[in-house]
Amino acid sequence: MPYSVMPVSALPPALGVIVLQADETLENEFRDSFQGVNAALYVSRIASAKSVTPEALRAMKDDITASARLLPSTVPYAAIGYGCTSASAIIGSDAIEEMVQSVCDVANVTNPLRAAIAYAAEQSVSRMALLSPYTESVNEPLRRAFATAGLSTYVFGSFNEPVESRVARIDPASIIESAIRLGQDPDVDSVFISCTNLKTASAIPVIRDQLQKPVFSSNSALSWHLKTYAKSHNFTAEAP
Repeated sequence: MPYSVMPVSALPPALGVIVLQADETLENEFRDSFQGVNAALYVSRIASAKSVTPEALRAMKDDITASARLLPSTVPYAAIGYGCTSASAIIGSDAIEEMVQSVCDVANVTNPLRAAIAYAAEQSVSRMALLSPYTESVNEPLRRAFATAGLSTYVFGSFNEPVESRVARIDPASIIESAIRLGQDPDVDSVFISCTNLKTASAIPVIRDQLQKPVFSSNSALSWHLKTYAKSHNFTAEAP
């Protein structure tokens, strides 16, 4: 039967996300976050360790290009996000961008760290209370990356849990309690909750209502950044 082919300009903006093998949260929260958004969201997975250590995070660098290559290659992307906050601090946002762009037709590459920095600028905040699930060896490079971007994390708390499967099981009630405790410090103007595996979607509105300050997480910041790129992206190429 005869058929016609839609031009790329008729398609919604394409977005890609590279999700950790051990992550049980990001895709579910994105599924709700992108309801009603004019974008096509494609997901690839990347091998990740059971525990979060600097060595395990650094090792993912070898697999980022292969994981990005598994995203559909028939459309240009408005943006692709690499879904690991702590690894982004260790590997570096620029290095991740270079690896993804080497195999994907993509205008912008982001990650939760880069997205959080952008969202903090959007909200005009710079003194964040940081809540993390990580151990100190992982927290230190993350806090250093924020400091390099001009963001203070002097007020800081961690669940000190290295095992990814346990991070994914941390109750939102615990997140709410801890984030409010940190965010009540009068020296902070916002709260950032790090890690894509923490279930923060239901917690953020509660924390924000209690503190009356901007509250954002790895997942909410990454979602916001990808949507921002999708809204501003105009396709010019035609489908082959």
